[in-house]
Parts: sequence; C-alpha cells; structure tokens
Amino acid sequence: MKGILGGAFYLSLASVIWGGMYVVSKYALDTIPPFTLLFLRYLIAALALGFFCCMKKVEFVPRRQRNYVFQIGFVGYFLSIAAQFMGTKYSSAHMGSVITTLSPVFLSAFAIFLLKEKITGKQAVSITIAFAGVLVVVGIQGAQGDGRSLPGNLLLLAAALFWGYYSVISRKISSLYSPLQITTWGIVIAAGLTFPCTFLERGLWSVQSLTQIPIILSILYLGIISTAVAFFSWNKGLALLPSHQAGLFFFFQPVVGTLLGWLFLNEQLSITFFVGSFLIVLGVYYNMQQSGVYKNSSKGL
Repeated sequence: MKGILGGAFYLSLASVIWGGMYVVSKYALDTIPPFTLLFLRYLIAALALGFFCCMKKVEFVPRRQRNYVFQIGFVGYFLSIAAQFMGTKYSSAHMGSVITTLSPVFLSAFAIFLLKEKITGKQAVSITIAFAGVLVVVGIQGAQGDGRSLPGNLLLLAAALFWGYYSVISRKISSLYSPLQITTWGIVIAAGLTFPCTFLERGLWSVQSLTQIPIILSILYLGIISTAVAFFSWNKGLALLPSHQAGLFFFFQPVVGTLLGWLFLNEQLSITFFVGSFLIVLGVYYNMQQSGVYKNSSKGL
C-alpha cells in the first residue's frame, strides 16, 4: 500500500496497536518489571525483524548516516520509552496520557527546523483541535497534579520530546533506507541499551514466570505486534506522509486505549470520551482535507 492513503493506514495501524498495548502491558507488568519486559519486547522484535530481513535479503549493516540510525535506537526507542516508564512512575497515568500526546507538537517543531517543512495555519488549527480532543478524553481535572509530581512530569515531557525528534530523524533517512531497515536497526540498538537495565531489577521477578502460558503470549504479542509491527508501520507511515500530517495519527492512541479499557478492564466511559474522540477525528479529517488528500486520492482511483 503506497501513497497518502497508505501512509494514513500505516500510521493509524501503529496508533491502534499502541493504544491497545496498555491492556496487555498492564497484565504482564504484574509479573515482570518494566525494563525487563521492555528488553524482552525488543529482543523478540529484533529476532523477528532480523529473520524477516534475512528472508527478504535486506542489507543489515547501515553504510550511510550511521549517526542518525544510532539516534533512532538511542533517542527514540531507548530514551523516550525509559523516560515514559520513569515519568509514569513518579507522576500519574492521566498526566502521562496528556503529556506524551504532545509528541506530534514536538514532531512538527523538529520538522520545521530539521526538515524545513512549513506548517500552515490550517495545519496548526487541526493539531490544536486534535490535542483538545485528547484533553477531553483523558480528563483535564484528572490530569492535574501537585508539586511532588514535577520530576515525573518533566520526564514525561522529555519522553514526548525524544519521540518527536526520533520521528523526524526516521523521516529524514527514509529516502536512504527502507522502513524495515530503520525499524530493525533501531530495535537492535535499543535492545542492547536496555539489557544492562535489567540487572537493576534482579530479584523482582522469577524465571519461572516465563513458563506461564498467558505471560508467554503477552510477551510475544508485545514483541511481535506492539513492537515489530507497530514500529515498522509508524516508520512506513512517516516515509509516506509529511510530518505535520503524520503526527496527528498519534492522537488516536488514548481513544483506542480508553475504548479497550472499557471492553476488557470494565472501565467506565463518559460523554467526554465521545466528545473528545469526535474532536480528534475532526482534527485529523480537517488536516487531511485541507491538504487535498481526498481530492488527490480520488483522482488516482
């Protein structure tokens, strides 16, 4: 699937997968500590993607722009996720949901300075509408914290900043490398960086836990679907859509997460969920329509 609609599909797929990831992660984290689970995710994803690269006979060792390749793994997959983990620990889930969805804003900012992509007033309005929808879905009152959560909030802000930067770097080298190569290299680097962190969690879990079928299935899902497939889809979408459009699809995550929490965790939905979801969809639709996406795509049919 190629073109603008293809980009929208891949970005939506990644956001939907990440939105549903929290339901599985919540179950797995009851048994396995966060950095150990993260390493297992990256290890399984690296093995799966490496095998796929071998099947496709894709060049595995990067030859150009190696500094950017390393930054994708270090900044995007390691620092961003680690900051999100630690930030959530010292802050609140609601605040985490709000702050991390600032990633598209940072993505657009980095795209302006690093990729020289111009942002129009209509694109800025669409991003504002979608972000307002996130605030409504999550709940502004629930997102308020006290001074004691300041370190956690700063870490969450750093996570969003790192993610926006990684996304722009991924788009920057998308003309040199395929999404499969970018994703595989980034995850391999992140797995290597995450491994030492697992020693900090020794004694917090038992290897016998990995013999439980539900835990095995959860780790496989997180590694293959939530990591390998989702990161590939995100990088693929970034290669197909301009940054100011691509970032908007990140806002679908809290909608999917809230909906699945209602379906599987018996969490309650209020009218604010539907109002906020409408604003998010409206923001994305307005951006794509004003950019001529639907007009251009209809000509190609």
